[in-house]
Amino acid sequence: MDCVFCRLIGEDTARWVARGTEVCAFAPPDPLAPGHTLVVPTRHHADVFDTPPAVLAAAAVLVQRVAVAMRTALGASGVNVLSASGPGSEQSVPHLHFHVVPRWADDGISTWPDGRSRHRPAGDPVARLAGELGRDRQPRHGS
Repeated sequence: MDCVFCRLIGEDTARWVARGTEVCAFAPPDPLAPGHTLVVPTRHHADVFDTPPAVLAAAAVLVQRVAVAMRTALGASGVNVLSASGPGSEQSVPHLHFHVVPRWADDGISTWPDGRSRHRPAGDPVARLAGELGRDRQPRHGS
């Protein structure tokens, strides 16, 4: 497999912000803002669909730690946490990652989408999601 993030982690060539056994954080080569950081699992997981829940939880904890450090060390007034997973999401590297971008009121960038999806699924998408998530709570027979 030729994964740029796995290579950075394995070859120890990243500019490290934090390193752990399950997740790590490093500076991207072309940051959106001073202090922009990527939080990634240390083992390869392609996206949010492929990542074990415990690793995803560890990534969320590190995202929060990085965000707090941005506020404290850089004087950021906020952060954007950005991630894309799977085909059609504009995921650029097929290794789960979270961009943590420090923000200031006068920084002149926007990371918020300025359009709306043209996709229209059949039925009520909120009801369909709630129904799917409700199935997760049902006892599973035969297991």
